[in-house]
Amino acid sequence: MGNCSLKMKKRTNKLSSPVRRAAGPRPRVYLDSTIPSVYFDERENIRFEIENTRRWWREESANYEIWVSPATVAEIEDGNYPRQQEVVAFCDALPLLTPSSAVDELAQVYIKNLVMPRKHLGDAWHLAYATLHGFDFLLTWNCNHLANANKRRHLENVNLSEGYLTPQIVTPLELFSESDDL
Repeated sequence: MGNCSLKMKKRTNKLSSPVRRAAGPRPRVYLDSTIPSVYFDERENIRFEIENTRRWWREESANYEIWVSPATVAEIEDGNYPRQQEVVAFCDALPLLTPSSAVDELAQVYIKNLVMPRKHLGDAWHLAYATLHGFDFLLTWNCNHLANANKRRHLENVNLSEGYLTPQIVTPLELFSESDDL
């Protein structure tokens, strides 16, 4: 994870094991800015999200290929987050997608078709990056504009009309491995 000294478990590359290679590539996850910012947050009113984000990172992140985009980094650098420098270092340690005019164009399609509100261009960019780069999952705690089942069909219809598949937009709770400990 680079040279940052973060209080998190280093993700191991399970692609190197013969069992993992036989199983195929890891699913790809795009992180919006809510995941790294919540990881380092300390507010009591979002304790549930904080604990589950940290638990997901500790227990599950090595099972996925995880990326961020310039939109993720810009929101974090421009925002006002607790422990912001640690959040920036967290993102800097992850692979970064390349910006493109196609991302901007698709984000505008989402806004034009009312998939995302005009004042939340960042959310449209996250969705465009995850869609254009063929991610399996967009991981977020934004349940208003992104991980919202009521928006799903509309989003899928817009993506279909543009010729794209829609990534699954989920919270960390939805990406935990199945457990027999019920």
